[in-house]
Amino acid sequence: MTGNKMVMTDLLKPEEIKKALDAFAAETFDPKKFFEMVGMKAMSAENVKKVFQVLDVDGSGFIEEEELKFVLKGFSKDGRDLTDAETKAFLTAADKDGDGKIGIDEFEALVHE
Repeated sequence: MTGNKMVMTDLLKPEEIKKALDAFAAETFDPKKFFEMVGMKAMSAENVKKVFQVLDVDGSGFIEEEELKFVLKGFSKDGRDLTDAETKAFLTAADKDGDGKIGIDEFEALVHE
């Protein structure tokens, strides 16, 4: 998929992204609540997986802890970095097989949980 990589605004509404980012600008990041606010909970599994592919910066098929810290930047360049505690909590919530990273199916399961 080189050259025509999707951007988040192809999948989600910019105003909903902004609203969700603003909501968590000063409070502890809650991935499930955030995904719901940006409209991902209502999306098909296939589209949620497209969101994952946008967030999987290095194209490894996983979102590693290092990438997870910057996950909000994947939604908007104005997104803040997650704190170490938020990153760990996000990872713990999604990483069902305990390999220390989030796979595409784990991501989709977290969104639709």
